[in-house]
Amino acid sequence: MSWWKGILIFLTLSLCVSSEESMQMQYGYLKVPASEFVSSIDTIVGVIGEVTSILSEFADFSGDSRLQDAVSDCMDLLDVSSDELSWSAYASQNPNGKGNGTGNVGSDTKTWLSAALSNQDTCMEGFDGTSGLIKPLVAGSLGQLYSMLSDLLPLVQPDEKPQPITKPRPIGKGPTAPPGRTLRNTDDDEESQFPDWFRRDDRRLLETNGVSYDVIVAQDGTGNFTTIMDAVEEAPDYSWTRFVIYIKKGLYLENVEIKKKKWNLVMLGDGIDVTVISGNRSYVDGSTTFRSATFAVNGRGFLARDITFQNTAGPEKHQAVALRSDSDLSVFYRCAMRGYQDTLYTHTMRQFYRECTITGTVDFIFGDGTVVFQNCQILVKKGLTDQKNTITAQGRKEADQPSGFSIQFSNISADTDLLPYLNTTHTYLGRPWKQYSRTVFMRNNLSDVVRPEGWLEWNTTFALDTLFYGEFLNYGPGSGLSSRVKWPGYHVFNNSDQANNFTVSQFIEGNLWLPSTGVTFTAGLGV
Repeated sequence: MSWWKGILIFLTLSLCVSSEESMQMQYGYLKVPASEFVSSIDTIVGVIGEVTSILSEFADFSGDSRLQDAVSDCMDLLDVSSDELSWSAYASQNPNGKGNGTGNVGSDTKTWLSAALSNQDTCMEGFDGTSGLIKPLVAGSLGQLYSMLSDLLPLVQPDEKPQPITKPRPIGKGPTAPPGRTLRNTDDDEESQFPDWFRRDDRRLLETNGVSYDVIVAQDGTGNFTTIMDAVEEAPDYSWTRFVIYIKKGLYLENVEIKKKKWNLVMLGDGIDVTVISGNRSYVDGSTTFRSATFAVNGRGFLARDITFQNTAGPEKHQAVALRSDSDLSVFYRCAMRGYQDTLYTHTMRQFYRECTITGTVDFIFGDGTVVFQNCQILVKKGLTDQKNTITAQGRKEADQPSGFSIQFSNISADTDLLPYLNTTHTYLGRPWKQYSRTVFMRNNLSDVVRPEGWLEWNTTFALDTLFYGEFLNYGPGSGLSSRVKWPGYHVFNNSDQANNFTVSQFIEGNLWLPSTGVTFTAGLGV
C-alpha cells in the first residue's frame, strides 16, 4: 500500500469517528445527545408518512366540502411538519453551521417543534363538524404524533446567550440576520450592517417608495400580471434573495395561498384600503377555519407593506379568516386585516406586526404563533346580537411551547359601528382557547371598549390556573386594574424584569433578524 493511500484511509476513518462523536455530543440547548434527538425525529417522521398514506386515499374525495378541506389541510400540515422536523434535526447535527433561523439554535428548534405540534392539533380540529370514517381512521395516529412531539419539545431549551450574527446567515436559504440596533433608523449604514442578499436599493423596502420590483400586479393590464397568484407562481422556489411583488391599487377578489416553497417574498401595495385583497370563505359556508383564509402564507421570511387583507363573510358566517400566517420570521408593516370572527390567524412561527390595523369581533387575533404587535390600531366591531367580543384567543396547548402574543404601544378601541352599543356589547382583552394560552398587553392605550374585568373565561374554570395573561403600564379608561379578574394565571407586572421577557429582543429574537427587513421596531420596553 502506498503511503498516500494509507493517509487517505486514516483521514477517512478520522472523519467517520469525528462525525460519530459529533452525533453523540450533548449541545447546550439539548438535554439529550444529538443522536438520540435525531433518532426520535426519524421515528416521528416515519409516523407522519404513515398518516399521510392513509389520508392520500381520500385526497380526491368529493361531496363534502368541509371534509375535503379537512383532508387537504392535514396533508399540507403534515408535509410542513416534516420540514420543520428536518430543520430541527439538521440544526442538532450542525449547531454552528448556517441554519434556517436566527442563529439562536435552541430558540429556532423550539419554535419549529412547537409549530409541528400545533399542526397536529389543527389537523384534528379540521374534522370537527364532518361525518364519516376518516376522522376515526387517523385519530389514533395523530394522537400518537402529538404525544411524541410533546415529549420531544421539553428536550430543547433556548441558548442562554445567543451571539449576534456577525456574518450573513440565511433565514431559510435566503434572508440573513446581521447584528442590529434596538431601533431601526433612516441613517445610511455601513455595508457590513446589511447581509449579502439585501440589495442596496431595497434597504428601506418597508419604509420608502422608489424601490425596484421584480414583477408588478395591476388590474388594468399595466403590470406583468393581473392576478396576485400568477405573480406568486412566478417567484423562484426556496429563493436566497428577496422577490419583490408590487401590487397596484385595486380590489383583488381572490384567495391567495403562498406555499412553503416560496421563501422571501415581499409584497408592496399602495396603502391600507387602496390595495385590497378580499375574499368571503367561511365556516358556515363549508370551509374549515384554516382554509377560510383570504390570504395564507407559509413560505418563510415573508414581508408585506401597505396592503389590506379582508374577509367579507360577515359576523353571521362565524369563523372567516382574512389573513393566516405560518411564515417564520415574517413582517407585516402598515397593513390592515379586516373581518369579524377569527380575522387574523397567526397560526404558528415568529411574526412581527407594526403599524397595522386589525378589526373584528370574536377571537379576532388567534392562533399559536409567537407574535409581537407594535403601534397597531386594534378596532372592535359590532357583531351578532348578544355576542361578546374577545380580542385575542391564543392557542398555546403545552407549557413548553414558546408561543404567545405580546401587544405593545397600540391603541385598543371601538370601531365606528360599535360605538353606539358600548353599554350592551361587552369586549374583553382575550380568553383562553387552549390550556396554556399566553397573552400580554404592555403600554397600550385601552379605551372604554374594554370591560373592567379585562378578560373572559372560555368555559367555566377551564385553563384559569394554567394560562398566562399579563398587563404592564397600560393607560386609558379601560386600563383600570381594580376590577380585573382574580385568576391564578392573571398577572400584573410590577417591574420591567417580568415585562422584558415579552419584548421584541427577547420574545421573538428580533435583534437577530428584524434589522435586515428594514422595518422600524422597538427592541425593548421603550421606557
